[in-house]
Amino acid sequence: MEGHMENIQENLRHEEDSGVGGMASPSPDKLRIRSTRLPVQRSSICSRAYFVVVMVFFHVYILNVIALLLYVHYSNGHGDLVSDDRHSSPSVGDAESPSTHPTAPPERDPRIADQSHRFRLPRIEGIRVGHVQPVSLVSDRMHKMTTLSLKPLLFEIPGFLSEEECRVLVQLAQLKGLTESQMTAAGRGQEESNQPLLSLSTEEVFSLLDLNQDGLLQKQEIVSHSRSRDGTWLSPENLRQILAGLEACSTGMLSLEEFKGVYDISQNPGQEQSGKLRSEFKQRSKYTVLHQGPGSHHVLQALRRRVIILTRLPTALVDMSELLRVFRFELGDFSDAHHDSSPPHVETACSHTRLAAIASDLTEVSCRYLTVLIYLNPVEEGGETTFPVADNRTYDELALVQDGVDLTDTRKTCGQGNLRIKPTVGTALLLYNHLSDGQGWMGELDEYSLHGDCPVKRGLKWVANSWINVDPDHQRQARYQRLVADGHRAKSGVEEHSQTLSHINLHQDL
Repeated sequence: MEGHMENIQENLRHEEDSGVGGMASPSPDKLRIRSTRLPVQRSSICSRAYFVVVMVFFHVYILNVIALLLYVHYSNGHGDLVSDDRHSSPSVGDAESPSTHPTAPPERDPRIADQSHRFRLPRIEGIRVGHVQPVSLVSDRMHKMTTLSLKPLLFEIPGFLSEEECRVLVQLAQLKGLTESQMTAAGRGQEESNQPLLSLSTEEVFSLLDLNQDGLLQKQEIVSHSRSRDGTWLSPENLRQILAGLEACSTGMLSLEEFKGVYDISQNPGQEQSGKLRSEFKQRSKYTVLHQGPGSHHVLQALRRRVIILTRLPTALVDMSELLRVFRFELGDFSDAHHDSSPPHVETACSHTRLAAIASDLTEVSCRYLTVLIYLNPVEEGGETTFPVADNRTYDELALVQDGVDLTDTRKTCGQGNLRIKPTVGTALLLYNHLSDGQGWMGELDEYSLHGDCPVKRGLKWVANSWINVDPDHQRQARYQRLVADGHRAKSGVEEHSQTLSHINLHQDL
């Protein structure tokens, strides 16, 4: 029996050793082999972790791409005034195409922060005085544009018009008929008197300016007045002189006694010792205005196209600016040194966008971003264009009065200006009247743009002025363009209404 049990145990051991029987306990060697499978399980866990990491990085990459696309989209904005005006402001390359009616950019929510950086006015770089750069104005040849001054930014373009085109402009002006310049009311052929513009006493003027009758003049009371049509109110130069006196006052207000001193100086141009410029600008010439739109002479339309190409400005701005003005200076005719435009101010409104201004009591001023002046004939003697302070190191009104002589008086000091340009038939001058605001729009008045016409000593002088009007307030400029566009649409829909708004009868001649 014992032997039989030993055989059974031996068989069981034999089965365990031979691997027979599913319930056999593993041997130590098998335990070691089975333990080698554990790294396979850890590798599977690492694979899942690697997959998670890859997916996280993938999602981060996608989010970065989306953020980059959004940044590029919003950094480009809605484009500048040129791109907003696509239907009415073709690019320079499209300037030769027929003129189309301007379309105003959409109204922007006034609650949105100022976005003036989205608006751009092209501006030519002067580089340095004497720099010559080519410009393509016509298809058959290139013109040369020379920098004459950096302060102000001034260019000369010989051959801007041909002699034949200049003769046509002179003939058209003569057919239209010329009228006396607005600044010649003091009488032609004789020296203008130095009588004040007003026949009122200083006390009466003070009372008229003192709107709230508190016995003190504040800044807003002075700027609320503009010159009336009959010329019996304060001129812009008078207002500028009075404002200068008010700003020099420590209290920021003028009493009657303080006003008397300031007003007497502004009304007496003979007081050179005061250091102030003469308050009354003088000019003696005749002029007429010529329309350049559809139906006008082909020379006038060609001139308009070249101005668009030269200035690189949107067609809409040129179309809605002042009409071309042609001047004739006869023997002894002149114009004192002056600025074509006015300093931007919150209490003023540009004449060309006056209807788009919100307030009704704003003072109207001329807003001319740049001037294109074209000489139409050779002057026998005299008639130069003078820039008294061109490229001065600094600008100081006091320095314009030297030894009791006012440098703005071209009849006496024309030869003392820093820069004088002799008229040459067909030559054009491009003058920027304003600086840039640093964001691509129209900024402060360039004081160095002071210029005038020397007296004609022999013969005649014919010139044409093309002024491009831009409002320093780009929102008001946009409202004006929209108003003009609405007027054009109304006119095209109802032709029988002759008084329908258009940019011609909306614009108030400056």
